Amino acid sequence: MAVDEAKTRLRVLCRRLIIINKNEQPGLQWLIGSPFFPPFTIVSTFRCIHTLPSSPLSPHYSKESDDLRSLLLRGFEVIGALIVGNNSDSEQVAREAVNAASKLRKFLSGNVDGRDSEARDLVGAVADSNTGNLRFFVSRSENSTPLESVDDVIYDDQPEKYIWERGCLLQCELQIKLPVYCPVESPEEAEDMYLRATDAIAARFRDPQVTYMVEASNEPSTEAPRPVILHGGKLDSDLGNAEEADARTVSCSYFCSKSKDTLSFTSVEENADKIQVSVLVNRSVKSPKSAAPIAEYFPALKEAKLLVVDYKLQVLCYAAKDLSLEKAVSNLIIPGLVDQICTMKNTISPNLLGQHPWLHPYHFSPPGFLHPVTVIYELRYGETEMKQVEARRSLHLRLGLPFDRPLLRIANAINLSTTSSARRHSTWKGSPLLKDVHLGIPSSGVSGGVVSMIQGSYEYHHYLQDGYDDSGWGCAYRSLQTIVSWFRLQHYTSIDVPSHREIQQSLVEIGDKEPAFVGSQDWIGAIELSFVLDKLLGVSCKVINVRSGAELPEKCRELALHFENQGTPIMIGGGVLAYTLLGVDYNDVSGDCAFLILDPHYTGSDDIKKIVNGGWCGWKKAVDSKGKHFFLQDRFYNLLLPQRPNMV
Repeated sequence: MAVDEAKTRLRVLCRRLIIINKNEQPGLQWLIGSPFFPPFTIVSTFRCIHTLPSSPLSPHYSKESDDLRSLLLRGFEVIGALIVGNNSDSEQVAREAVNAASKLRKFLSGNVDGRDSEARDLVGAVADSNTGNLRFFVSRSENSTPLESVDDVIYDDQPEKYIWERGCLLQCELQIKLPVYCPVESPEEAEDMYLRATDAIAARFRDPQVTYMVEASNEPSTEAPRPVILHGGKLDSDLGNAEEADARTVSCSYFCSKSKDTLSFTSVEENADKIQVSVLVNRSVKSPKSAAPIAEYFPALKEAKLLVVDYKLQVLCYAAKDLSLEKAVSNLIIPGLVDQICTMKNTISPNLLGQHPWLHPYHFSPPGFLHPVTVIYELRYGETEMKQVEARRSLHLRLGLPFDRPLLRIANAINLSTTSSARRHSTWKGSPLLKDVHLGIPSSGVSGGVVSMIQGSYEYHHYLQDGYDDSGWGCAYRSLQTIVSWFRLQHYTSIDVPSHREIQQSLVEIGDKEPAFVGSQDWIGAIELSFVLDKLLGVSCKVINVRSGAELPEKCRELALHFENQGTPIMIGGGVLAYTLLGVDYNDVSGDCAFLILDPHYTGSDDIKKIVNGGWCGWKKAVDSKGKHFFLQDRFYNLLLPQRPNMV
């Protein structure tokens, strides 16, 4: 009985523990846990992507630690490693995994040449890439050999509940403008001055003049807990009066919801308890003596120029709810700020005197991950620049994400705004627009047909919206806006839906139209829409031409394939009219068909009942029961089929 009680148990929270397939080459993955969880609790895995040329199982520890220090929230840590391959001696391979994890932890702590200052039990896991069999071993911190095989493995069926009942998120945003006078003729001296100035900023986070205000990150309320004030110089000392001592012993749970339902967990933004930490600096220190202000003059010995480096820090940390606010700020927030500013410093310094990067941190909650990750992006070139694409591709590889859809673009970043009204802010400038108005509409009436429809969400754009009168000429513009909204809501782009003028300006910039076109009421068609989508979004389009409306039913099979494979809304232009096509219902035996039309010619208020009951969004038979043709028989039609980008 005593043996059973001492039996080592390992808990797996992540649903997708390993990222392998049968054709995968041998590789290594880092196992992620938290110091706030019991030992041997695996939260996620990160693939090791920087290896030495000699072997895929030999990590480049310096590059790996730099990446993980930026990606991994403080409050999570490397607790082991997993080696994937065709392994015969599992225990020996597990020992290699443990050694790799131990060495990486030293790099992450900055103690490369010494012992792991935070030595702890580690997990070594081995997976067979042919069979998928997985074995776990643990290494105890108090003795290095032998490894202990683990047979008691629990796969938690409510991992979100496990994490967010026990912990919360702390967020801290800080903007710093760092002025540096750099000698023009001595770039190496300028870089050294910049590095020292940045290190001095990082050291000030524990300065007595720095104050941390900790408060609930939600809407103001009369029942909200009062903010707690902590002073940087006293976080790791026993100094301070009784009031300060009481504030320092308050735990994170003081700001957490007492009635949060984590059983219905949907997203980090909505369900995780969040605590805001603000950094304040007291610049007017009271002097014990009265003294006149003085100014000192330090002449420059060489020609110099003023360089202002703009740091925008956004740190996110995970903390146990019973952790004191003092420890949360001292052990999580401050090291997180230091890590982020040092990462930015190392990126900026090589190009300090040129066009140095514009860096901004974003937080993401990718599918399959129980906790956010932090990514620092360079904003100078835009998201479609090849270096940025390759950076995201590298992140997809590390996190085991698919390579055919955008999951780590800026538009995917989680919104940790402090008010729910900010979270509800529409993606479209102005008042919120109706989304997905086709949902719940009556059936098409096609007997035995197969329905193929748009995949994902869109916004309904139509005449007279936003107080702009485009009645009689703007239907194609509105259809284009609906298409752009689809790409935006599917996170293929973060640009705003363009206005009529911005659409016209784009066509002038590419040389398709003369400058007088801007501000006009001239129509545009499918070809112009394809030009705008290519310029603004980098989206290519397929165009189908038909000589008359009578030929459109013949294209139903091709349109159905488009909705099944691409899923994007289609613009139909013919004569003086333009529509947005959301789906087709087609019986390939009888040829009977119907088209799900979203009509941009609607001029009323955004009342979904009026729109659906009035037929502005609904199924249209090519020929109705009265023999009336929906599409004009004496007009040609162009159908614009935007292609879903195969991209990250």
